[in-house]
Amino acid sequence: MQLINALDRQRSVYLQGASGTLQKLPFDFEDLEKRAQQQMHPKAWAYVAGGAGQEDTMQANRTEFARWRIVPRMLRDVESRTLGTQLFGLELPVPFFLAPIGVLEMVHPEADRAVAQAAGAMGIPYLFSNQASVPMEICAAAMGNSPRFFQLYWSKSDELVVSFLQRAKAAGCSGIVVTLDTTMLGWRPRDLDLASLPFLSGMGIAQYTSDPVFRQIMEEPDPGTGAPTTISWESIRTLIGATRRFPGSFWKNLRSNAGINAVRTFIRIYSRPNITWKDLHFLRQHTDLPIILKGILHPDDARKALDYGVDGIYISNHGGRQVDGAISALEALPGIVEVVRNKVPVLIDSGFRGGADAFKALALGATAVGIGRPYCYALALNGAAGVAELLNNWMADLELTMGLAGCKSVDEIKTATLINTY
Repeated sequence: MQLINALDRQRSVYLQGASGTLQKLPFDFEDLEKRAQQQMHPKAWAYVAGGAGQEDTMQANRTEFARWRIVPRMLRDVESRTLGTQLFGLELPVPFFLAPIGVLEMVHPEADRAVAQAAGAMGIPYLFSNQASVPMEICAAAMGNSPRFFQLYWSKSDELVVSFLQRAKAAGCSGIVVTLDTTMLGWRPRDLDLASLPFLSGMGIAQYTSDPVFRQIMEEPDPGTGAPTTISWESIRTLIGATRRFPGSFWKNLRSNAGINAVRTFIRIYSRPNITWKDLHFLRQHTDLPIILKGILHPDDARKALDYGVDGIYISNHGGRQVDGAISALEALPGIVEVVRNKVPVLIDSGFRGGADAFKALALGATAVGIGRPYCYALALNGAAGVAELLNNWMADLELTMGLAGCKSVDEIKTATLINTY
């Protein structure tokens, strides 16, 4: 499915309905969420839908959108409309990108590959997750020449970081998105209630098990942490799952204990909580790709990022999954835009549920908007076709909102009138 004009999309839906054919995906987000929950395993649902603590940050993300109101302007020629924009020198058909979501194998068997296929067919950037279920090279091949970026979690192994950077460039990535807000996992009650951490079963570590440096690290002495010690049916299932997901022969991996060894190694080196601003020099020494910092919420951090020469700011609170009670992403946007002053692109995600939300963020100065949980739910319901359908729906929603508000381009959205009713 390719991107189509908003009115053509709308007309197609109604004409198909007239002959008794309804669309695969619900258009209302709450209905989409409910349908996805019915489709997904409870552990998958907890991992994707859940947030930190009492999920106050998740709620704040949505509340902030309701506070900003669009003031439509009349009698403007909006017959011809375009959503095209630029990002890091790339010509994009719409100001959207697909945000990184890990462990997509819990959602759909094709996981990241299906998302890459949909994004590639539509020319929309996809940010490959560091915690992907499919290696970046396979996803890149599915995207053709469409733009892609790589999300980096900074490992305790600098050698592994360098390897990821090199692989990302070889896979045709247009930038490195360094996630700053997940040096430790947030307190997530939904996962804790189920005692469910998918990485322990070897899920979401395909970037690692496909990496030659990680394979070398696996050969180092193991301190013996990170795997179940009590023998039970559940621990056996965990062993089998980790073994099955490790590349190569199942029986060979079982005899060598490769799957569990990979899980233990991953847990041992996964995160590095002591990284500081000075470590950004290390990245610059080892890649010439644009460096975008993800998780920025304070204007002073944005100012410091500019001082360190980063190429992009990515406003995000990780969809409310890390700090309960944190500021919403949209609330942080105006202050950061004021600091950045168009020196670098400003990306944003967390809480977006449709094209009208995207309009508000663009009007407040964002360069591009990241889609997160909604595409994950679409993936659960209909694989790559579901992701493509959702993207077309969001495009139509944004285009119609833009036109009805009196704007005919993304540039004009940036001068649109919003009122904060807070």
